[in-house]
Amino acid sequence: MSKTTKVQRENINWFYEQPVDIKFEMVMNHFEMSRIMINQIFEEIIREKTGDRYEHALTGQKKYYRHGFNPGSVKLGDHKLPVEIPRIREASSGKCIPLPGIEKFKQIEEPNEEVLKKVLHGISTRDYKKVTEHLAESFGLSSSQVSREFKEQSEEAFKHFCERTYEDHNFVALLIDGKYLASEQMVVALGITDKGIKIPVGFIQTSSENSRAISQLLKQIINKKFTFTHGLLVIIDGSKGLHKAVTDVFGKKVVIQRCQWHKRENVLSYLSDRDKSNFKTKIQNAYREPDYQKAKSILMSIHKELLKINQNAANSLLEGIEETLTLHKLKVAQIFSRSLGTTNCIESLNSQMAKYVRNVKRWSNSNQRQRWVASALLELENNLNKIHNFKHLNKLQEAIKNQLSKKSLEKIPTRK
Repeated sequence: MSKTTKVQRENINWFYEQPVDIKFEMVMNHFEMSRIMINQIFEEIIREKTGDRYEHALTGQKKYYRHGFNPGSVKLGDHKLPVEIPRIREASSGKCIPLPGIEKFKQIEEPNEEVLKKVLHGISTRDYKKVTEHLAESFGLSSSQVSREFKEQSEEAFKHFCERTYEDHNFVALLIDGKYLASEQMVVALGITDKGIKIPVGFIQTSSENSRAISQLLKQIINKKFTFTHGLLVIIDGSKGLHKAVTDVFGKKVVIQRCQWHKRENVLSYLSDRDKSNFKTKIQNAYREPDYQKAKSILMSIHKELLKINQNAANSLLEGIEETLTLHKLKVAQIFSRSLGTTNCIESLNSQMAKYVRNVKRWSNSNQRQRWVASALLELENNLNKIHNFKHLNKLQEAIKNQLSKKSLEKIPTRK
């Protein structure tokens, strides 16, 4: 059971997200599954006292606050099961108080053989909803209550996501990318602060990456006190709608980096299998060259080669080529190409979000989609790593500032 040793504080949400083999392994060891259900009940008890876990602001109106965990145990039949018991701090005195109802956990009967048979049947038929229902009911927690708790949590998460502001951060970069969830596209915006922290700052449900919808998303983000003191680097794919929205909303305060990975894949899509491998390596090596003039020279040489093989591929390489070299022009390609030369880090976030919501078999309405996306982004936010070479972001800020200053001076007519 080495894979299930890190569930001391996890609840039903965590169980839903696990792959089949982990679910099966946990249910076979019903003590780990029992711990999950006990943690779920702990969460409900503590939420009654302190409110939802997404409420971080100390408004002065709450009487109790969450205050970490204490190691403890509960008696499950003849076995002693280690658990992490949440602590509650009283706002007025600052003292920790016992978790209400903790005495109920001094002795719990083990799930009987009939319950375990139902659980195993649910696993064999891949009906994980039934698995959770049987286990929840064996601990006195109804399936309807579990479903209701999920909905309430996701509604609170959505409300928190929509209402939170970002005045405590200074942003350096913004990545924008769309992800299809059950035939509907969600466009997500991921901000990068000057400390290298990744923060999902907004999302919108839209049928396509059209400029009007994306502009609304960007305006909403700005209204939430999204600040950038020295200009902003925006990383996007080749979508014309995204490009227009970014330039319309941010104007002269932004420089755009076109995703080099998307550019390469667009070019290769025109080529035969025989030529793909060769030109994939050549284009990758061109973008790895840190000097702007050298990198562009190599790409133009590749363009000449492609003209002889496939003019559509050649035209694709040339389209927007300058914006694929923005980091090179800023003279920071060697430092930030890995993290900001492509949209990889937001695509990774979107992939994780898709895994989070994959257990939803039937999408009923837009509100459900929005709630699940907000919940997923807030949950994933806590596990996002800082970008590569974040300690050098001051160099990127200075480079963006200088680049924008040059553009501004170029547009001022000289006096005769």
